[in-house]
Amino acid sequence: MHDDDLWRLPATTLQRRYRDGSLTPLAVTQAVLARTDAVNGRLNAVVARRDEAVLAEAAAATQRFAQGAPLSALDGIPITVKDSLLSADLPTTCGTAALRDFRPGHDELAAGRARAGGALLLGKTNVPEFANDGYTANPLFGATGNPWNTALTPGGSSGGAVAAVAAGIAPLAIAQDGGGSIRRPASHTGLVGLKPSLSAWPRQHTLPGLLLDFDVIGPVARTVADARLLFDALRGPAAADRSSMAAAWAAAQARRAGPLRLLYVEHLDANPLDPQIAASCRQAVQRFAELGHQVERGALPLDLRFILEAWPQIGQVGLAAMFDAHPEWEAPASPKYREAAELGRRVSGPRVWQIMDRVRRLRAESAALFERVDVIVMPAAAALPWPKAQAWPPMIDGQEVGPRGHAVYTGWVNAAGLPGLALPAAPSAEGLPIGIQLIGAYGSDDGLLDLGAAYEAAAPWAHRWPDL
Repeated sequence: MHDDDLWRLPATTLQRRYRDGSLTPLAVTQAVLARTDAVNGRLNAVVARRDEAVLAEAAAATQRFAQGAPLSALDGIPITVKDSLLSADLPTTCGTAALRDFRPGHDELAAGRARAGGALLLGKTNVPEFANDGYTANPLFGATGNPWNTALTPGGSSGGAVAAVAAGIAPLAIAQDGGGSIRRPASHTGLVGLKPSLSAWPRQHTLPGLLLDFDVIGPVARTVADARLLFDALRGPAAADRSSMAAAWAAAQARRAGPLRLLYVEHLDANPLDPQIAASCRQAVQRFAELGHQVERGALPLDLRFILEAWPQIGQVGLAAMFDAHPEWEAPASPKYREAAELGRRVSGPRVWQIMDRVRRLRAESAALFERVDVIVMPAAAALPWPKAQAWPPMIDGQEVGPRGHAVYTGWVNAAGLPGLALPAAPSAEGLPIGIQLIGAYGSDDGLLDLGAAYEAAAPWAHRWPDL
């Protein structure tokens, strides 16, 4: 492979070639920075860079490999970090003027683990304001385009993260998912995105959460093996996040062997689904049947109506709490977020308690469901990508939808604390990526990755690249 194409290599290949001496972290870093220069102007994926520092770190990683002493599986691997996650030496703006100059001076725990393992942090990736929308545009940096069609959105809120990976700026990204913000963007850009079980990657040093404990962080990659590499490198409990101890316990439990019981859920109640996505997902489900798994088709045996109806209030209360804790952030914020916070201040305490109680009930009902089913398969998003400066698609399959019409398949997974893995399926007639979503019991992240790897071997996608 020519040096100009080193940006195409997956992280697992980089890891192997660093160890056998046929490639160096410095050469790869120079290649991905050149790739960033070539394509980021058209995408607006990376909004803060640290070229000088990362080149020095790449030189140090190169020396470590020459001495046979890499720090970890991530040593010398270029990554990006989403701009809603704290970083020690770059601003964390979260796409809002309220945080334009915010430099926390420390990393989110997972980002710190990545750095300690020698990962090469190229920069921060774009988000919608407060990382609170399903597209990626904000007053500071503008809109991010989808590498498959730069006039369209890559989704959100991890739009910059997926655009960077899909375009070859970096093989890996640390992203964030509060209601589908890893899985939907991954599906819109032809990538693998893992929303881990709650606290499988522990959280510490964070911005205020807007969605109770629904927000998790996880990997975005081009292949399942790369996603697993990053997930494994940064997982593990931390005392600062007690629920991470439950996640580690759940991950250690034995799983059912033999053919898996899959439930394919194509529609959630009367919510519309793009017909091309439906057709692509049916084709993907057939692949699982051909792999020997038991596939049932039917409705989701969970009542999600309350969660879907209460979802806007959860975010509104979160914004109100954030602004009450940081009043200096409210005035510079965009009007729609100030207005949402005012609505949140009107939500009663008993209503918040009711929402929390229903979340606990959903988690118990989900645990019971996964005693009868091993994996739920769904579309990852209800709509194909739409214009990048538009907050959501107003129509799906001829029906009018609201702000979360495209997102109905993902938020409940966050509320339930479950792992969800987005995988590429067959693209649309226009060549736009489409994704499926595998959902498992709490702690079954490894099983989902195993199933995803088998599916990828049967229906590979890593050879597909957008024409930039």
